[in-house]
Amino acid sequence: MTEQQKDTRENKAWSGRFTEPVSDLVKRYTASVSFDQRLALHDIRRSLAHARMLARQNIIGTQDLADIERGMAQVEAEISRGEFAWHLDDEDVHLNIEKRLTALVGDAGKRLHTGRSRNDQVATDIRLWLRDAVDHIDGLLRDYIVVLLTLAEQQAATPMPGFTHLQVAQPITFGHHLLAYVEMAQRDRERLRDCRKRINRLPLGAAALAGTTFPIDREFV
Repeated sequence: MTEQQKDTRENKAWSGRFTEPVSDLVKRYTASVSFDQRLALHDIRRSLAHARMLARQNIIGTQDLADIERGMAQVEAEISRGEFAWHLDDEDVHLNIEKRLTALVGDAGKRLHTGRSRNDQVATDIRLWLRDAVDHIDGLLRDYIVVLLTLAEQQAATPMPGFTHLQVAQPITFGHHLLAYVEMAQRDRERLRDCRKRINRLPLGAAALAGTTFPIDREFV
């Protein structure tokens, strides 16, 4: 095996363990980058938090951290401008970003992987994405409630029939009717807040299975 072939294998993920080239069909089947690239900005945020912790714990040097922050700023800019080149061979969003970072800043990009694995990266990125999605939906519900309350106040004296079991029951006002939807939306917000508590856990630090021997600080992250 030539040095070039060896370097190519080492730069692959699991597929680097095989001597034969991987078929395009298998690449497309096993790669997730076509859809998990939506996690890119969360992946960068997580990596920066991890890098700052590594530097704080003296696991990497301050120059490494500066290089990582500089490189990640460029990667984020490329992604935001739609100029980032996503590669199927790199399988997922994490490896694509890590390889681009390493191309930009050298060995500092490789040291970013210290004390973590693709497993805890995936789990953390998904939780960050879900947390932001919950916050976005909660904001939409809040705006919806404000509109309902404004309209309910305007229609506070507008009469309408109230129904029960598809039959006309008590007379109510349209404003009163709208407030029922306010209560429904408030309960939805409560459910989202409860869901957010369960999402807001940090898997980073579990590494491949049961932690790492590096003296990481999960509380800081």
